[in-house]
Amino acid sequence: MTVRIIGFTLAILSFSVSTQGQFVAVETQWVDQLDLTGGLPEKLLSTRSAVFYDYALSAKELKDMQDYFQRAGIDAVVYFELDMLVAGRDVTRAFADYLLRREVANLIIVEKNDSDFRMTCTLFSGKENVVERSQKAWSISNAVLLELVKTLYRQASTQPRQNLLINAEPETGLSINPISGKRNEFYAIDAKVDPLAVPMTGDPTVDAELEKIFADNYSLKYKLTPAGTSEKDLRKQGLLYVICVIRTRDLVAKELLGYELKGSETEIASVTYPESTPQAKNIPANTTVYKFYFKHIDSGNAFLGTKWDAEETWQQALLNQLRGMKAELRLN
Repeated sequence: MTVRIIGFTLAILSFSVSTQGQFVAVETQWVDQLDLTGGLPEKLLSTRSAVFYDYALSAKELKDMQDYFQRAGIDAVVYFELDMLVAGRDVTRAFADYLLRREVANLIIVEKNDSDFRMTCTLFSGKENVVERSQKAWSISNAVLLELVKTLYRQASTQPRQNLLINAEPETGLSINPISGKRNEFYAIDAKVDPLAVPMTGDPTVDAELEKIFADNYSLKYKLTPAGTSEKDLRKQGLLYVICVIRTRDLVAKELLGYELKGSETEIASVTYPESTPQAKNIPANTTVYKFYFKHIDSGNAFLGTKWDAEETWQQALLNQLRGMKAELRLN
């Protein structure tokens, strides 16, 4: 089953609990890393749930789902677009914090492709990874979304219902902030003296590309670090900054990183560096892009650069960030 927006690179999925910069490893579908042979969460009707859905679902489809959830006793307290959850490790971690604050116990994931829908129910791990690899999940597919919801309704009815006060309308449109420190629309000036961690992916071909891009375009101190190294361990090695990435739709990436959006935007202007000279480029708002930024490990401060420089390939997005920084800070 080829599902929209779920074929994200493994390293930026929520399963990558200890990796910040692995952005281009083997593509693996997020839900398919679960054990889909399990049943519904045992306390689905007595605890809170969060719904993560394909952005192409209509407001009516979300309302129809919430109607059935309310009738079944499923307390779906909040709805988020699914590609937000899997946009990057900092984003997933921010979602985990939010779900803990809302006392969410269950996740309901709704995917859509050209021919059918898939609905998956599983437990929230309570950790920054959101779900554990191979944890049990209940999953069904159907060409009609409402049939999935009806099946869930019938199967959930076997559980004792304790959720009573359930929202009639789906709660959508809430913001998640992946930046734990200060947000800065300029480059990390202290990187002139403080070393940068560049996490590798574990894929030899990709890591060779990564190494070459830095060797050719970054004259400051940096260290390629093994895949899976935690930020705590990076700091123990004397590394003060780490390069981070978000991969999701262009408009979602801008929203997550705190940029102002115009509601009618169908294209988003980006600055790209095919060579040393910047060029303007318009990218359709729903195109999946990469956006790199520097993060100060101790403070969580994020340095986004002076211009929006997202791009459709990770290589060019990384070059945009490094070449833009080189020009702005007048580096050799």
